Amino acid sequence: MAPFIVVNSDPAACVRTAVASSSGFAAAVGCRSPKLTSSRGGVCYNCAMNEDKKADQPERRPSERRPPQMGSSLVWYLLAAGVGALFLVSALGNRMGVAIPYMQLVRLIEQGSPEENPKAAIEISEGTDGNKQRVRYSHLEDLTVGLDEITGTVAREVLEPTSEHAGPKKTKFHAARRGLADDNNYLFQLLKDHGFTNVRAAETPNGWWDQYAPLLLFTGLLVVFLLILMRRFGGTGSAMAFGRSRGKLIAHEDVGITFNDVAGIDEAVDELREVVEFLKTPEKFRTLGGRIPKGVLLVGPPGTGKTLLAKAIAGEAEVPFFSLSGSDFVEMFVGVGAARVRDMFQQAQLQAPCIVFIDELDALGKTRGTSVVGGHDEREQTLNALLVEMDGFSSNSGVIVMAATNRPETLDPALLRPGRFDRHVLVDRPDIRGREAILKVHVKDVKLDESVELKEVAAITSGFVGADLANLVNEAALLAARKTKSAVTLEEFNEGVERVTAGLEKRQRIISDDEKQRVAYHESAHAMVAFSLPNTDPVHKVSIIPRGLAALGYTMQRPEGDRYLMTQSELESRIQVLLGGTVAEEFVFNDLSTGAQNDLERATEIARSMVMDFGMSRLGRVNYRESSRSIFLAGGSEPGRERYHSEETAREIDQEIKRIINESLEKVRHILESRRKALDALAAALIEKEVIDSEELKRVIEANSPSPLIVPGTTVAPKRLSASSKIEKVDPETPAAER
Repeated sequence: MAPFIVVNSDPAACVRTAVASSSGFAAAVGCRSPKLTSSRGGVCYNCAMNEDKKADQPERRPSERRPPQMGSSLVWYLLAAGVGALFLVSALGNRMGVAIPYMQLVRLIEQGSPEENPKAAIEISEGTDGNKQRVRYSHLEDLTVGLDEITGTVAREVLEPTSEHAGPKKTKFHAARRGLADDNNYLFQLLKDHGFTNVRAAETPNGWWDQYAPLLLFTGLLVVFLLILMRRFGGTGSAMAFGRSRGKLIAHEDVGITFNDVAGIDEAVDELREVVEFLKTPEKFRTLGGRIPKGVLLVGPPGTGKTLLAKAIAGEAEVPFFSLSGSDFVEMFVGVGAARVRDMFQQAQLQAPCIVFIDELDALGKTRGTSVVGGHDEREQTLNALLVEMDGFSSNSGVIVMAATNRPETLDPALLRPGRFDRHVLVDRPDIRGREAILKVHVKDVKLDESVELKEVAAITSGFVGADLANLVNEAALLAARKTKSAVTLEEFNEGVERVTAGLEKRQRIISDDEKQRVAYHESAHAMVAFSLPNTDPVHKVSIIPRGLAALGYTMQRPEGDRYLMTQSELESRIQVLLGGTVAEEFVFNDLSTGAQNDLERATEIARSMVMDFGMSRLGRVNYRESSRSIFLAGGSEPGRERYHSEETAREIDQEIKRIINESLEKVRHILESRRKALDALAAALIEKEVIDSEELKRVIEANSPSPLIVPGTTVAPKRLSASSKIEKVDPETPAAER
């Protein structure tokens, strides 16, 4: 059996319109960040390096200087070794072939040229005592006589040992004659007298370029290759950059976002404007003894614009801006994250004054001592390095650390104290005026119909954050384009709200008549109970068209305004609205289905919160649950918290929860029994039309309700009067004027 769905505001302090299915599905909207321009540390900004700001930069002491990276030193060592190898190859390149002693060469020349004496040859011994060879040289040709050596070709034949005898082989030779060049051309005369005609003198180099051009060419190619190799090694994720910071240096010209693009969070913007102003004109504050804050922590629910605020600061502040995530420091190996923290602050100190923005700080700064592997794991070592760099023995001055998180309750207290994060800026959900301002920003490029009032759109989006509103505007524009409209109307915004919160309609799903009738009674009961009870949000729409992943129908309630507190009667009414569907199934079909699973889960959780958190039960105004839930994340909790009440108290808590649920069931049964005719009519209208709006709902219920509005409990005294208060009994026969 597919589950049903009921819409009701979350029983938390902040109320928003939401749709949650019986399977626990809830639509979530995330924010998308534009692409960031990345660069390497060491790039200098002109605006940050001018003469005025040089005076504000702290002078780095020699003790604070860190040694260069080992990876770059290794590459330069390889480069020097390569250049030395090239020189060695160049020096030995011209000494190819065998070496013949000068006097033995003269003996071979005196034997005559191969043309005059084909048998001209000499035999000499070569090698050491352990590896001596007897070699015959003959057929001396192609002689080139230089100042330092003589080169040419000769036939070489190994005579002994006989195992290496393979006949004569043509090979190149060289013979050194350094120091013998000034011989009055004795060698040339000797060659001429013995019939050598193929003799030439070695060419003298025309200059330095001709002599060293090949060496320079090979050296240049080697340098280019090593530079490419160094960049490859120094890239993100490489072995040589394992301990290097992954922060991105962003120029304010490349961001394109300023405080004018941030709406709905004016208080947070005002706080951050002061930080930007301090960076631009520090003298204005220093004359009064003020100092620049070392850290600013942005906290708030997801999608409220924390990262957008950081981008706006990057666009407003004329200083270098480093952007990175808390997960960039987390690695498997201990010590890598701490090395990256130190490297990040080293780069930031070179650009000081500057801003370092760490997104999702909770990935890095969780409370120490909670790890199952002890106090020496990678995350804790990384956090220790961050604490020291922000405010340690040699703290970094001129570097402002900004961070964003939606889980501030998990951060380490040492990280949150003044001196590290001096300011905590709350970026909360916008109110109706804030939502209207955010919508004005997002509809700049959207063609709206003249009938669209953004104030009305803001009123129907209670609880939406900036990311939700951006998605809503986009969905409305897509729906209008799909319907080939020339402008976006309020109808598309209403449909967009339903798509964002409940999901896409599934009109093609085939549902049996029995299930369709059950769903119609289920949703009709939700709507009727919400219509009949006080302290409930008005019903906006009732539908039995499937939406989302598992919802076969839904009842949408929209609050009339922004709510921040919930009373006991409102929570009780919410429980009764949630229980309406299952009571109607029991009342009409004498059987239950699985469709009420989510309704029961949510109703039980509200009752549990009333007993354990809010003190709204007979157990007194006592809190029995140490909250482990996240402030800004729905459903976020940390398991393993210690329980501070006894087993007997736990049994009493369960009994109170059951009592609240049972009393609510009785009140819902009373409503449905009193208005059975209206329930049947509403279910029939739903089966026929599939969708009913608030006006149609009111018309059907009032047309089929012969009696006035029935509210259970109106005939008894209010429950919240103290025991000493006197309750005046009112006689229903007495006229109102005499009371």
